Order: sequence, then structure tokens, then C-alpha cells
Amino acid sequence: MARLDGKVALITGGASGFGAASGKIFAREGAKVVLTDKNTDGAQAVAREIGNAASAMSHDVVSEDDWKRVVADTLDMHGKLDILMNNAGVMGTGAPQDIENMSLDEWKFVQEINSDGVFLGCRAVIQAMKDSGGGSIINISSTAGFRATPGIAAYGASKGAVRQLTKSVAAYCGRKGYNIRCNSIHPGMVRTPLGEAVLKYYGELEERAQKRAESVPLGTLGEVEDVAYAALYLASDEARYINSSELVVDGGMLGGG
Repeated sequence: MARLDGKVALITGGASGFGAASGKIFAREGAKVVLTDKNTDGAQAVAREIGNAASAMSHDVVSEDDWKRVVADTLDMHGKLDILMNNAGVMGTGAPQDIENMSLDEWKFVQEINSDGVFLGCRAVIQAMKDSGGGSIINISSTAGFRATPGIAAYGASKGAVRQLTKSVAAYCGRKGYNIRCNSIHPGMVRTPLGEAVLKYYGELEERAQKRAESVPLGTLGEVEDVAYAALYLASDEARYINSSELVVDGGMLGGG
């Protein structure tokens, strides 16, 4: 039996990167997948590639009304919701993010999408998951949520917020008896559009990518599938006793090996 047979998954930021890769793997493992993104055309293209198991919706994760609509439409289509992957996120606008030169607008822009969007998503699915008998919320954070990020302070702070919010959601739902688990995934440097944006903050892309790969104990940058398979585990019943955990997917960088 496939690992997600009979489950329904909602994945934000589904047009590319971790969201697209997770949608493909979840569907292959038996899930019905709803991909959402502001880039509706991109999400629809991924859904078409997956086939009948997938659908796509336009979705601005900082809009409360959009969250209500997306959850309601998912329930209309599939009758339940078992998995939420809060994946949508941004690096920033490209403006400075060091504490001396960062504007308040840049700070607010990053926090709104990376932190507020995750809060809205967690809140929006609680009732639907309760009605479905439980579920799994997977929040995509970053290794930046564990350490100082002086050149990208807004990004690091937003991912730290996701890490902490995950624990609060996990404890709340657990103590309420909702059977809803909430965990965070913390990717290191992976060659996604967002990952490349991080590298560009620190210099020439390919030069930085090579140097970063050399610094990883496993000697390479990650692939989107590395994160998608981690999400698959947390989404599955194999992880039924995993709650409030931080799953680091970084080739050993955070451990300092």
C-alpha cells in the first residue's frame, strides 16, 4: 500500500521548488494533492504533470479570505483535509537585510509572507482536520531559524518564528486531543529559486554555490527531493508519534561536522 493512500494534502507554494516536488511525491504515494500558489499558471502546470490526483488553486497566503476559500474548496472537492504543507515563502525583495541598512518595509514584507502566512495556514486548517479525525501540519522553516543570519536578518527571524510557532501549534493541538501533529522541516542550502536568492545575497551565485557545497560535510548542496521525502515521512502515518519536532535536512552543516 502507498504511504499516503486515501489522504488529502494541501501544499502552498506548489508552483516550484519544495512544493512542486512534494506534490509529485505525495501523489505518487497515493494522496490527492491540492497545489496553491500566487503563480496560478505555474501551479496548474505542475498539477497537469501530476495528473488526475492533483488540482491547483490561486492563493495569496497572507489573505485570510484566500485561506478560507482554499480550505473550503478542498473540502468541497475531496470531503476532508489530512495534510497541510506550509511551504510558500520568500527571501526578500533583494534590498539590504542587515540590521543597519534594512528598511521597515523589507522587514514587514518578509515577515508577512514567511511568518504570517504560516500562522494563517495553521489556524485555517484546524477545524477541517478535527472533522477528518486528525492530520499533519508540516511547516517549512530553514536552518536559518537556528542561527545568526546577519546578512539576511529578516529572513532568519521569519524562519525562527516558524520554528517556534510550530511547537506552540503542536502543543496546543496535542493537549486538546485533536490528533493533529505539527512539525517543522529545516532545509540547508538547496538549489531552488529561494536558495539561489540566499546565495546571491552573499556574492556571485555559482562561486558561492561551489563554496557552500565544499563546506557541507556530505560535500554537495541538497536537491528538492531531499526535502520532499522528509515531508512525505512527516505526512505519513509512519510519523504518528512525531510532534513538535525539527527535521534538519542540510547534509550535516548545522551539526558543525
